Amino acid sequence: MNSFSNIAIVHKDSKKIQPISIDLVAEEPLSIRVDGSPYAVVMRTPGDEIPHAAGFCLTEGIIDNPEDISSLACCDNQDNCVVTVTLTADRRKKNAGCVDRRGYISQTSCGICGKELIEDISKDIYPIVDDTAITFSDSIACLENLFNHQPLHQKTRSTHAALLIGTDSTVWSSAEDVGRHNAVDKAIGKLFLNAHLVQAKILVLSSRISYELVQKCARARIPIILAVSRPTSLAVELAIRLNITLACLAPQSGIFVFCGGYRLLSDTVT
Repeated sequence: MNSFSNIAIVHKDSKKIQPISIDLVAEEPLSIRVDGSPYAVVMRTPGDEIPHAAGFCLTEGIIDNPEDISSLACCDNQDNCVVTVTLTADRRKKNAGCVDRRGYISQTSCGICGKELIEDISKDIYPIVDDTAITFSDSIACLENLFNHQPLHQKTRSTHAALLIGTDSTVWSSAEDVGRHNAVDKAIGKLFLNAHLVQAKILVLSSRISYELVQKCARARIPIILAVSRPTSLAVELAIRLNITLACLAPQSGIFVFCGGYRLLSDTVT
């Protein structure tokens, strides 16, 4: 399946009407099955199905390490729309039934208040102990570099992007998707499967920061999130609890730092 398609449309303005062609991002369902049973269906941009499923399983708390996976593969004759994840016997025993569509906390969007949500998440995820720090100018450079890793967005103007960057500004992983959560899972999954996730210290997002993305970062042990848009109030509350740094671009210049500012060092700030 292609990540985008070209279609014929009509362009209208105050002077003329003319037929043109335009690229649209693809959106297809991906079914993730765990130990033979359906676990989740996510709407995503086709591509990176295996890393996507691996990153999803890590950030949803189904697994902790690549060694927890016995097998990971796309189903035959399914056009990569179904990925099956088989856990090891030890991991299956450790999960003790939680894989039976518990859905983890990120699947919950109603029927629970913010305080209860944060308390529930904190039972499953421990605060990050990591004193990684970057300079103000490096944080701006990370955000400015985002566009260079969005070829699909440059074609379609409708995808989110996620970058995973190390302390030396190396971009270790990048992904685009119609869904911001999917982009994060794909970027994390690529490093997770190669046992290089420990190199990722900064997540750069093209979107706002929601509590689910903070949760995913905590599961991946990434201490810094930089984004184009602001976080939600719940994301800030959770990030404080989990010791994660949150910052976003400020409207005119510089960045807004919401929490964990000790990891963002001053240099050329005036």
